[in-house]
Amino acid sequence: MTLYDQIINRQEKISIVGLGYVGMPLAVAFAKKVDVIGFDLNIQKIEEYKNGIDATNEVGDTAIKQSTVDFTYDEKKLQEAKFHIVAVPTPVNADKTPDLSPVEGASKIIGKNLSKGSIVVYESTVYPGVTEDVCIPILEKESGLKCGVDFKVGYSPERINPGDKVYRLQNIKKIVSGMDKESLEEIAKVYELVVEVGVHRTKSIKVAEAAKVVENSQRDINIAFMNELAMVFDRMGVDTYEVIEAMNTKWNALKFYPGLVGGHCIGVDPYYFIYEAEKLGYHSQIILSGRKINDGMGEYIANAIIKKLILANKKVKKSKVVILGITFKENCSDTRNSKVEDILKHLNEYGIKPVIVDPQASPIDAKRHYGVDLVPLDSINDADCLVFSVAHDEFKKLNVDDMDRLFRALPNEEKIIIDVKSILDKNELENQGYSYWRL
Repeated sequence: MTLYDQIINRQEKISIVGLGYVGMPLAVAFAKKVDVIGFDLNIQKIEEYKNGIDATNEVGDTAIKQSTVDFTYDEKKLQEAKFHIVAVPTPVNADKTPDLSPVEGASKIIGKNLSKGSIVVYESTVYPGVTEDVCIPILEKESGLKCGVDFKVGYSPERINPGDKVYRLQNIKKIVSGMDKESLEEIAKVYELVVEVGVHRTKSIKVAEAAKVVENSQRDINIAFMNELAMVFDRMGVDTYEVIEAMNTKWNALKFYPGLVGGHCIGVDPYYFIYEAEKLGYHSQIILSGRKINDGMGEYIANAIIKKLILANKKVKKSKVVILGITFKENCSDTRNSKVEDILKHLNEYGIKPVIVDPQASPIDAKRHYGVDLVPLDSINDADCLVFSVAHDEFKKLNVDDMDRLFRALPNEEKIIIDVKSILDKNELENQGYSYWRL
């Protein structure tokens, strides 16, 4: 009987190591079919899940309450599973080099609790070679077992899009790989339990690792191109959004828009590729240039805010700037690696201490990550400048009267609106005399 057969017959269990935006939905999905252990080192997170609270808003409180996942922070519980999925984050260090400590730490924990006949699958984003060159040696050292003889490994890059209610785990094709044909088939069949649209089998682990960093690097480069156009068009006095809308009438237009590029994938994955390329003696041209452009957009937007304040005859240091949104993307509660932070830093250099509003974000996380206190939108009534930095649905619903109530009593030409995501009606606002700018 194969491990897959044992799992579907509930003779063996699956463990998910790392229960964030990727691991938690995966655990809940698998638990509808088989027995699942959900492990995370964060005790508070585990207690919330046990109490039916989904802080990620990915599956919802009801799904968490109804789930049979055995949530735990006790690593010894991993001994009850033989199919382990690692879904921990892989960030970058301050110098933009890969920080593999989370995936190394997860490997150590699994290795200490690994039994013969197990399969370990990594979902964390890495550069090609990490699974085999970094993770396998750790698993072998901690377990005393031999990879390929006592246990096997595979790689299946996560493709979750946080906050997306259309493209979910079930309808995003899963890339899967294994160290040999046997492990590949076992891993593919396990994932096919929850991925309705099926899986794509790659011929090697390195191909699967590369596919993940490349697909996000491609998006990063395309957005960087639009950001560069936006900066040039701003100098030309041409509206970037109108240009893109015109361009998008062609059937093969790619439909990318300028904006802030943060989060744990698009803003990080290219650096993993660049790092490994440099180790092999190749200095990235396009990818690194794209990263530099995107990393500089927070400063560019902050400078646009300052310029509009000066043109409106404001005393910059005394101006009240309200930032609407601090998460890394719309309709998502995750504040980590949000490029809105870059806007805050550069405004601080001018003596501006912005007020932050975000109905989606956790006040605790915003304070911990950026040292800011979130305030409710209805408490704002004396703004000089509104900065729509994140396209949350709550902000899209605001009409002109709603926005006007957020400003102090001023002539409309002194009320500044910065529309980073182009979610507002430019013509309406400009016709009413507001000082409006969009990226």
